[in-house]
Amino acid sequence: MSKSSLFFLLCLTGFACAGSAFAVGNISAGKSKAATCAGCHGEDGNSMAPIFPRLAGQNEAFLVRELTDFKGHLREDPSMEAFAAALSEQDIEDLSAYFASKKPILAKASDEEYVDEDEEIPVTRELISQGKVLFLAGNETTHVPACTGCHGPSGSGNPAAGFPKLKGQFLPYLVKALNDFREENRTNDDGAMMRTIAKKMTKAEINSVSAYISRLR
Repeated sequence: MSKSSLFFLLCLTGFACAGSAFAVGNISAGKSKAATCAGCHGEDGNSMAPIFPRLAGQNEAFLVRELTDFKGHLREDPSMEAFAAALSEQDIEDLSAYFASKKPILAKASDEEYVDEDEEIPVTRELISQGKVLFLAGNETTHVPACTGCHGPSGSGNPAAGFPKLKGQFLPYLVKALNDFREENRTNDDGAMMRTIAKKMTKAEINSVSAYISRLR
């Protein structure tokens, strides 16, 4: 089986697993339960802090899965694990439905910079251009597949499959997420798909593709 066929099969596997877990929650109930989330993610899921992901408009099945994984300690984060511990299955479904229903507020892409531990990496047109190529076409030499296979050409994800919407996420959060997969600090990806991909990426590629995704609107 070719690498591209294997990747496609893994995507289909993720589709089946995520689809079976999907359930519809109550938006009104979710709104009343979301007050605790506002400190980090904003009242309506539009986080103002670059390290916390925007939840507004995120795919519902993905939110259900991540909250369930935090509750089950399959995805590690002390704050989120503590929060999710008290949630019932209905709470998770309601919160996910609420945030998925909200409209993301995305400002015009700015010239923000991502600060690496060792050096400042300014976001330049060249960096964004490099990220665009990686996002749309991947890197055939190192067998990094295009991000579009699961997340779509516009970064809108695949709601039915539970693949997350990426467009408009903060640059620092995207970089952290990819580095967490690369270093296996995040291990709740189906079939280790994201870990396998991220390990093949250089730090420069992680920065460039994150810069491009953060500017998708």
